[in-house]
Amino acid sequence: MIVPNNIGIAFSLTMLAGLTTAIGGAIAFITQKDNLKALSVGLGFSAGVMIFVSLVDILPGAKDMLKINFPNCFEWLVFGGFILGLVVSVAIDYFLPDHVDTQELLNPDSPEEDNHYKHYKLKRAGMLTAIAICVHNFPEGMATFLTTTQNITLGVSVALAIAIHNIPEGIAVALPIYHVTGKKRYAMLYAAISGITEPIGALVGMLVFGLFLPQIMVGFLMAAVAGIMTYISFDTLLPLAKEYGNWHLSILGIMSGILFIWLSLILLA
Repeated sequence: MIVPNNIGIAFSLTMLAGLTTAIGGAIAFITQKDNLKALSVGLGFSAGVMIFVSLVDILPGAKDMLKINFPNCFEWLVFGGFILGLVVSVAIDYFLPDHVDTQELLNPDSPEEDNHYKHYKLKRAGMLTAIAICVHNFPEGMATFLTTTQNITLGVSVALAIAIHNIPEGIAVALPIYHVTGKKRYAMLYAAISGITEPIGALVGMLVFGLFLPQIMVGFLMAAVAGIMTYISFDTLLPLAKEYGNWHLSILGIMSGILFIWLSLILLA
């Protein structure tokens, strides 16, 4: 059941989470990859929060919602919703992969290529990365919004997790644009714009809830959100956490995230 009073908070959290890509755009100019080990812990923390929330809280909550109206098949509906979230995430990855070679972005100068071609490659990398991140951020925006409308505490945790992992996405957009244009403000602008689809996803979520989605199917959509969040954690957050630091730092972040959200759920229950 959606709490109308939560809608404003849900949209605000989604907006803030999306715009943290601008922080990544700023970090790109004041630090190097080797100095971002704290980010590795933060990314692992995000993954721990999102995986725990998805599997321990959102899916059981979806079951409780659907069990009332579908007592004979609610388990299958939850399973189907989770699979739908995975399929949506896989489809986005297939058509718009978001991986960019970080070493190439940090070291764009290569004697084998002329400057014109290098600039073309970098500009294209920046543009494609921005587009890919926009598409990836859309379901993240819906996930943050829908979770917050159900439970503000969970929504804050999800928004925090997504905000942290948006930082390296902002870096991936800003670096190539900066190397091509030499203008920091352009790079930061593109990084900020790449996160704008998260509040757009929240607006679509509001529209879906307000006009099209029967309340009895909210549980199904929440299961899909859990699928999206789980996929994002394993496909994006954990590989990036390892890339920016090492696996031990990633594990430290994961366990910290799990313990943090577990303790917060106990204290705020």
